[in-house]
Amino acid sequence: MLETPVPRLILTLAVPTIVSMMITSIYNMADTYFVSQINTSASGAVGIVFSVMAIIQAVGFTIGMGVGSVSSRLLGQNHGQQAAEYASSAVVTAIACGSALAALGLAFLDKLVWLLGATPTIYPYALDYATYILMGAPVMCVAFSLNNLLRWQGKANRSVIGLGTGGILNMVLDPIFIFGLDLGIGGAGLATLLSQCVSMCILASFFLLGQSDIKVSPRCISRSPRTYLTIFASGMPSFFRQGMSSLSTVSLNFNAGVYGDAAVAAMAIVTKVFNFLLSAIIGFGQGMQPVVGYNYGAGRYDRVKQAALFSIRFCTVILTVMAALGAVFAPQIVAFFRDDPQVIDIGTRAFRYQCITLPLGAVLVFANMLFQSVGKYWRASLLAVSRQGLFFIPLVFLLPAKFGLTGLELTQATSDLIAFVVSASMLLYYFLREFRREEQGIGRT
Repeated sequence: MLETPVPRLILTLAVPTIVSMMITSIYNMADTYFVSQINTSASGAVGIVFSVMAIIQAVGFTIGMGVGSVSSRLLGQNHGQQAAEYASSAVVTAIACGSALAALGLAFLDKLVWLLGATPTIYPYALDYATYILMGAPVMCVAFSLNNLLRWQGKANRSVIGLGTGGILNMVLDPIFIFGLDLGIGGAGLATLLSQCVSMCILASFFLLGQSDIKVSPRCISRSPRTYLTIFASGMPSFFRQGMSSLSTVSLNFNAGVYGDAAVAAMAIVTKVFNFLLSAIIGFGQGMQPVVGYNYGAGRYDRVKQAALFSIRFCTVILTVMAALGAVFAPQIVAFFRDDPQVIDIGTRAFRYQCITLPLGAVLVFANMLFQSVGKYWRASLLAVSRQGLFFIPLVFLLPAKFGLTGLELTQATSDLIAFVVSASMLLYYFLREFRREEQGIGRT
């Protein structure tokens, strides 16, 4: 962490985390693909229930990213026992929070599905799918927490094994359950539930078999409220980032529903594909974060700055290439999921608009992750809520009201452009002013 050249270190850590994030995204992509073969309404249901998945991920990533960020800095300071206390407490918290989500969601499932923006034709499909997703909430929260604990200590290869096995299993089970056993969209939900259970068991085995630098044990669970507050404070940017994704999806579904099931399905497909593309960049950022957190804790500010700048430059080039390819092949990409002329027409335009601002994604992602890694939680939280919250949600109501369906298709690209200006400004201010003072040992927080 302190001696390996930064570019090589980040790439070494980033490859497995990229795979890990893309596999997490594939859970939803696989469901979207196979469920879309049923009909357009079923395809729209996956987009509706994505909000539920985003909420579960928000809780899991809040705990996992929070404890990972704290434990990484503690390892950099040679405080292994404290790291074990935080890790053990985080796992218990994940079980409790996931169980609460499952209980509340299932108790109010009928109202929840309507609240998420279901149309009358989408409603029965969304109800079946959401039932299994909510049943798996405790498992998912624990899996996300264990995954992040492994990743933050530089053992991302192990997290890939856990998530990768589950992802492959999900893709195998989807067609068997949906079509072979004639379970319909409920089969997709059941496949996801079983796959997540397998992933969690594999990830837990690494801790039980002593293949982790951080110990997780009931004896290490903290009784101090400060421990749990620190975990949530550190992970709050992840909560806002994922939570805003859920709220923005609900807002998008409501406004897309005005134009029919085809619009809901088209926007759901475009959202899933771009989440998949950005998952690679987020995975790269998760490879950067342990390097930043560890070196920041050890006082190696030169490596912190080098890590951030290398990551932004490298991924901007990658996103530019992705944007160019996406703009050219947008119709084929949308048709791959749902061969419906209306879905393809709406989805192609929205896809190409988002390709315009896709290269800005590196700054959006890494500014947020940098501030989270160095303990600047309020700034990381502000950036986390900006793209999918502060900007997207007002725009998804304002732009369609002014420009109709075109306004809906333009919403995400417009939000990304505004968020980029804010993120770049905060990043420049930090490196030009505060970071220099921290290098000199003045005013470090």
